[in-house]
Amino acid sequence: MTTETAKRDSIGVAVIGGGMAGRAHAAGYRTAGTLFGLEHPDVRLVAIADANPAVADDNVRRYGYERAEYDWRAIAEADDIDAVSVVVANHLHREMVEGLLAAGKHVLCEKPLAGSLADAEAMLEAACAADQVAAVGYTYRRAPAVEQIRRELAAGSVGDLVHFNGHYWCDYALDPTSPITWRYQGGPGTGALADVGSHLIDLAEFVCGPIAEISGARFHTVITERPIPIGTTYGHTKGAVSDQKAPVENEDIATFTATFAGGAAATFSASRVAHSLPDGLGFELFGTGGSASWELARIAEFQLATDDVRADLNGPRRITIGPDHPYIRGGLPMDAGGVGHGKAELFAYQARAFLDQIAGIDVLGPLPGFDTGLHSMRVVAAIAESAAGGGATVKVL
Repeated sequence: MTTETAKRDSIGVAVIGGGMAGRAHAAGYRTAGTLFGLEHPDVRLVAIADANPAVADDNVRRYGYERAEYDWRAIAEADDIDAVSVVVANHLHREMVEGLLAAGKHVLCEKPLAGSLADAEAMLEAACAADQVAAVGYTYRRAPAVEQIRRELAAGSVGDLVHFNGHYWCDYALDPTSPITWRYQGGPGTGALADVGSHLIDLAEFVCGPIAEISGARFHTVITERPIPIGTTYGHTKGAVSDQKAPVENEDIATFTATFAGGAAATFSASRVAHSLPDGLGFELFGTGGSASWELARIAEFQLATDDVRADLNGPRRITIGPDHPYIRGGLPMDAGGVGHGKAELFAYQARAFLDQIAGIDVLGPLPGFDTGLHSMRVVAAIAESAAGGGATVKVL
């Protein structure tokens, strides 16, 4: 990194967006300076920005930042801020990211990269023209169990990949009285698929390699209209609503099959109306010599079966994450075996990787760039095209 920021003794950080994921980013930066070695620059928690002053003020007090801002442009103009997380509605990403890059800020943008392919392409062009780190927040890549499974597959422990099956099932949209928000607007492919399915697609490609082809896609909308909110809504929380309703423009459920570039098959299911599953992400993969599986609900363990075990004793065995697995030794305050970890640590690992990338230090490896974010959106576009064509086979561009 040749920027002036990399030469400083500290990195000033800010978060734009004070909702659910924004709070996770804010807390992640607060923890990042305590992780692993001490060779990285100090982290200065400078600002939280949100258009709702009460939300910005609350997050500043809660997470120990220096000040609140109520317009993202104040973050771009600030001399004491070097790195920024953009955690707002997808269709707002482009203007903010381009403005921040033009102002010389490093940017970590939440997934999906943008609200449209055209915006994502423009953002990648802006990132390529800049001399800053531009990364996308696919947080689940930092799960120790996921990284270990990826390593096992790459090392041949389970043989050649045959089939990946993944699901991301959530219940946040099951209640028909939940208000209409940007998550329910934007057309086919921008609903459950873009919101939670994009994480699942990225995990599949992170572990198994790029997806080359989509087929058999189907979209279903269970709740076709929702009440209009009164005031501002954040995340998946309920709020006061009016007696007027607006149509839901995108899907509650998406299912599809895929083929990886290496030839293996994949099946996927994403839902935001899955009863009693607040965060039901998981996958199974099957190889010619073994299998592996992981569930977010049991984040600090995974299952593995391999052919190097006696046949009468073989089968999926539960492996508890510990200091011999990725990110744990030095990455938890108590990094002993069996202690476990939660989802919040993934945001801290992501923040640390982002800051290390800015400083030119390679501890956890780089975050996915805007090129990955654009590719992921092209996969989503191929799925939407398949669904519009009655399940037709579509190549990923």
